[in-house]
Amino acid sequence: MTVSVRDRLYIGGAWVEPAGGGTVLDIVSPHDHSVVGRAAQAAPADVDRAVAAARAAFDHGPWPRTGPDERIALIRRLNALREERADEIAALITAENGSALWFTRAGQGGMGRQVNAYVRAAEEFGWEEELTPSDPAQAFRTVVRREPIGVVAAVIPWNSPFSAALAKVVPALLAGNTVVLKVSPENSLSMALFADLVDRLGLPEGVMSVLPADRETSEHLVAHPGVDKISFTGSTRAGRRIAAIAGEQLKRVSLELGGKSAAVLLDDVDLPAAVRSLRFGSFGNNGEACIAQTRVLAPRERYEEVVAALKEMVESLTVGDPADPETFIGPMVRPDQQRRVRDYIALGVREGARLVAGGPGVPPGLEGGDYVTPTLFADVDNTMRIAREEIFGPVVAVIPHDGDDDAVRIANDSEYGLSGGVWSADEARAVAVARRLRTGTVGVNGRPISFDGPFGGHKSSGLGREYGAVGLATYVELKTMTV
Repeated sequence: MTVSVRDRLYIGGAWVEPAGGGTVLDIVSPHDHSVVGRAAQAAPADVDRAVAAARAAFDHGPWPRTGPDERIALIRRLNALREERADEIAALITAENGSALWFTRAGQGGMGRQVNAYVRAAEEFGWEEELTPSDPAQAFRTVVRREPIGVVAAVIPWNSPFSAALAKVVPALLAGNTVVLKVSPENSLSMALFADLVDRLGLPEGVMSVLPADRETSEHLVAHPGVDKISFTGSTRAGRRIAAIAGEQLKRVSLELGGKSAAVLLDDVDLPAAVRSLRFGSFGNNGEACIAQTRVLAPRERYEEVVAALKEMVESLTVGDPADPETFIGPMVRPDQQRRVRDYIALGVREGARLVAGGPGVPPGLEGGDYVTPTLFADVDNTMRIAREEIFGPVVAVIPHDGDDDAVRIANDSEYGLSGGVWSADEARAVAVARRLRTGTVGVNGRPISFDGPFGGHKSSGLGREYGAVGLATYVELKTMTV
C-alpha cells in the first residue's frame, strides 16, 4: 500500500494546520511494522478550536434549526458516499488495525444497515407531539418536543472505527447536534477518509470535527466546559473515568464498555451449527471485539465433545497477513496488545486451565508482526482471571455447567453484561434461558445483533444504548410545553 500522508486536521468543516505545527505520527502496520501512513495528531489547543466551532454552530448557526427531513437527507447522502468507497475503507482499516480483510469487507454491509436503521427511526420519531390529556376537563394542551442536546464529544476506540463513528455521529447529527469526533491514533488514516466523506455533505461551518488524538487530549475534550454530552466506546476503566467527569459537571453521558460474554450451549445443542457460529462470534476481528463470546458454557454430559469440536475449529483458523483474503485471524493492533494477550495465555496455564489449542507462542513465520496464536482453554473455573477479565484477543475458555439453572448462574457471575448467546434445539427453551441472562443483547442460535433494537450493556458494560430509535433518543433533550 502507498504511504498516505494526512498532515492536516478536520476542524469545524475545514482542513487546517494543527496548532503549533502539531505532531505527525507514523501509522505502523501490525503485520510487519512497516509505515503505511503519516497523520497529524490533535493537541488540546486543537480541541479548543473544534469545541469553539461546534459551540458557535450550535448556539448561533442554522444546523440545530433545520428540519428532520433535511438532516435525514444528508445522512442518506453520507451512507451513499461511504458505499462508493467501501473497498478503500476496508483496506485502510486492515492496514491500520490488522483486522482481516474478510472482516472489514463484511462490515461494510453492516454499516449500511446500521445507518438505515437510524434513518428509519428518525423518520418515525416523535420530534414534537401533543399528548392526550388524562383529564378531559384540562384547559390546556401538553406538547412534548425532542430537541438537540448541544455539542457532542464522541470518543471511539480503534477496533472497529468506521462502525463506531457511524453509531455516534449519525444519531447525533440526525438530532441536530454538533459533533467533535475523537478517534484513536491507530485509525488516523481511515478516519481522515471519514472526514473526507463528511466534508462532501456541505454541513454548515462548525458542525463537525474529526480529531485523532491520544488519551490525554481525549480527556481534555470530555472535560471541556463547552461540551454538553459525551458518547464513549472503550474500556471499562476509561469509562469509569469519563463517568466521573460527566457526573462532576452534570453532562449527559452514554458509555459502551467492555464485555466477557458467555455462549451458553444447552444439552440438546446442534453442536456443528454452534461451533460454526462461534467461529465468528468468538474469533471475529481477531477476538478484538467487546461483544466476543469468550466464555463457552458447555453441558457437562457433552463437555469433551464440545471441547473436541472447538479444538478442531480453532486449529483450522488461518493466521497471517490480514490483507490476504484467505486469512481469518490477523495480528493484534499493537505490540503492547500482543504482549497483553500472550501474558493472559501464560496466566491461564499457571491458573491450571487445560491448554487445548494454541498457546503463548507466536505462530511460526509471523515473528515480525504483532501476532498471537488462537487459543482454547478447557477445564476453566469461572473464578479464574481468564474467565473474568476482558482479554481482547483470540482466546476462549470452556466452562462446564450442570443444566440450565447452573448455566444462567455462571453466565451472570460476571461484572460485565454486554452480549451473549444461547444454543438449543428447542427455541422456546433457549429464549427462556436468554430472558434470564443479565446482558444487553443475546443471540439465540447464532442470530446477529439487530440494528433496530437497542445495543449496550448491563453492569460494568456501560450506560445507555445505541442503535435505532432508543439510540437516537440519547441525543435529544425533552421539553414539555403547556399551551
